[in-house]
Amino acid sequence: MTILLLALAFLAGLLIGSFLNVCIYRIPRDLSVVAPRSFCPGCEAPIAWHHNIPILSYLWLRGHCARCGNRISLRYPLVELATAILFTLIAWRFGPDWTALKWALFCALLIVLFSTDLEERLLPDECTLGGSIAGLILALFVVVPSVFGQYLLPGQRLAVQSLLNAALGAFVLAVPIWGIGALWSRLRKREALGFGDVKLLALIGIFLGLENGIFALMIASVAGAITGVAAALWKRQSIRTYELPFGCFLCAAAIVVVLLRAPAGGLLGVP
Repeated sequence: MTILLLALAFLAGLLIGSFLNVCIYRIPRDLSVVAPRSFCPGCEAPIAWHHNIPILSYLWLRGHCARCGNRISLRYPLVELATAILFTLIAWRFGPDWTALKWALFCALLIVLFSTDLEERLLPDECTLGGSIAGLILALFVVVPSVFGQYLLPGQRLAVQSLLNAALGAFVLAVPIWGIGALWSRLRKREALGFGDVKLLALIGIFLGLENGIFALMIASVAGAITGVAAALWKRQSIRTYELPFGCFLCAAAIVVVLLRAPAGGLLGVP
């Protein structure tokens, strides 16, 4: 692995992270992510190119708009830096391979979903449903890690087995959880699991496959439960009614699984 490749991955992460910030702000507000050009959320003045350099412009302007002086959210440089670090780790872990492109796309989607759920309590369909469609298409070219495809369709091509793994991961992760959440909501007379979380689980299942998807769900559930109890005690609120954006934990857990458990794949043939 060359230093040049890692440097290019880091630079690509910074640039794409800047675009992800546009998506995080505009998608929940039903605004185009293409036009107009970047603007200040406070005064709505267009941002000059030299004030829109990832991370550096934020530091240079000390976190304020150059025109109106309004405070710029710390989320902007954090998203750019997080995307750059993740892309670098993916390049280091998987190398210059189609698999790396798949996981980079997946992590980019998860960063947007994490941020929108944290800020707006929203998991946009553009990312969950659109990402699921992209994941199913990619399953024809890059293997979805699971053992079920080869057992259920032993005579089929790897691309068909991979597509089955993706569909099975989405179904098993999303449908039972949706049913349990709906039943719990009916019994407790309050929403236990938003439908956006269900669509996010389908997205995770499509990309990670069933086994790794379940592992991500387990990590998210444990981390969410511990964090929820700690936060409720800290704020002196009822543990039974305190709510956290569970999608954030699902996104973070899925990223952990990608970095630690996702196998390196290869380019598959279209059936």
